[in-house]
Amino acid sequence: MLALPAVQAGAPTVLVGGPALDAGVRWVHASDSAAVARLLDGGELLLTTGAAWPTNPAALRVLVAELVAVGVCGIVVELGPRMPRVPAAVVEACAASSLALIALGVEVKFVAVTEAVHRALIEAQTAALRERQRLHDLFTTLSLRGAPADLIVSEVARALDAPVHLENPAGEVVAVEALRVPVGEALRQAERGGDRVPVQARGVRWGWLIAAEGPPHPAGRSTVLELGATALAFGCLPDGEGAWTVLAHRSLVEDLLGARFAREEDVEVRLRRLGLDLSGGTVSGLVFRTDEDAETLVARARAAGLSAVGARRGADLVLLVAAGSDALTDAVLAHLSDGAPVTVGPSAEGVRGLLASIRAALDLAARPSGGDVPAVRRVADRPLERLVSALRDDRRLQAHSEQMLEPLVRHDRDRRGDLLAVLAALVAHPGNRSAAAAASHLSRSVFYQRLALIGDLLDADLDDGETLAALHLALLARRREETQPR
Repeated sequence: MLALPAVQAGAPTVLVGGPALDAGVRWVHASDSAAVARLLDGGELLLTTGAAWPTNPAALRVLVAELVAVGVCGIVVELGPRMPRVPAAVVEACAASSLALIALGVEVKFVAVTEAVHRALIEAQTAALRERQRLHDLFTTLSLRGAPADLIVSEVARALDAPVHLENPAGEVVAVEALRVPVGEALRQAERGGDRVPVQARGVRWGWLIAAEGPPHPAGRSTVLELGATALAFGCLPDGEGAWTVLAHRSLVEDLLGARFAREEDVEVRLRRLGLDLSGGTVSGLVFRTDEDAETLVARARAAGLSAVGARRGADLVLLVAAGSDALTDAVLAHLSDGAPVTVGPSAEGVRGLLASIRAALDLAARPSGGDVPAVRRVADRPLERLVSALRDDRRLQAHSEQMLEPLVRHDRDRRGDLLAVLAALVAHPGNRSAAAAASHLSRSVFYQRLALIGDLLDADLDDGETLAALHLALLARRREETQPR
């Protein structure tokens, strides 16, 4: 209000300001009466010359107290012959009550100030209505298109220009949009203060939509949150509450495996809010080849006393558990998998260790076992698998693979051959070529013909242990590269 030209024309001087100037102006009222408080409802800016005010300091303090009691947002006093300066009692009383007090040194038309402020209020209300309609249309469109919860949360955060997250009734973070701050800090900001609205439909509360403190919004922060909560509630009706938990676990697992995080703390916080605390000891990544849904497996793990987060990834189900591989005995794994094959990553600590563990488990799970798939496969029992996983980001490993296997790759591509599969069977059964031939589904004579051709193409002795080890490493690196998500 102070910045309006109609007010600036009066040469305003702020006598009591600071936080008091942040008060919202609902309306403007002009009156010189000392009993004006009874005519006000709160939120008004009082314009006065003080012509009818008392001169007694005690009476002036009572006048200010009455204005404060009804919720006046500020007083603007136009100085003149009747009141050349604002009485000290009024200044002191306003300061004590944090009530904005402004003195105008030049005469102005109060009607001009009133019109200017009222015009600004109406324009602000019109802008609020337009913004509310825009957001209503946006979230209605998202609902009709079946937008996932994380997209709706992101749109709410962008609208409010503040971090926003969605919690289920258990306090687990389903989705979070932290904008420009770390996830952990965004959640802490929301805990320290902010706005929250329930997400509910048909009498069922699905969770809470929570925003950290941020700038004011034309349509009102609570209105934006309510529109977002309504869109989320519409999504809950067809999908069910369980869809939120699936989304939370899946997005975290995908972000972890895709290394889509700038700070390890962000992943730690998200895991902790889903019930998996990395600070308590070692963790492991497990891969199950099963048709079961992730919710069932996570529930089974938690019933067994394990903290777990899980999500489906193609044909596999990835499970992150707060337990070292030593604690994951065959009996425990059999209970979790319910008979399905499971691959166990090495024990690890921290986010990067967990990432390495689950990547190693995925690499081994994607690699054929050379026969019947055993119930439990452990990366710790496969030293070359561990080496390939540790060097997965080293370009030299891929260069080694390409250099050694290029003749076989070209042959299989041009002739639709099976030399790479035959070589894989050989390194999987280095001391038993009969078993290698059986794994290749070839007769012994055809298998030996393939081996001779491989030796010629590579100009290599396939009876040499070092050569076989180098070829084995090259095959593992190629298999790892082929199984990475694009």
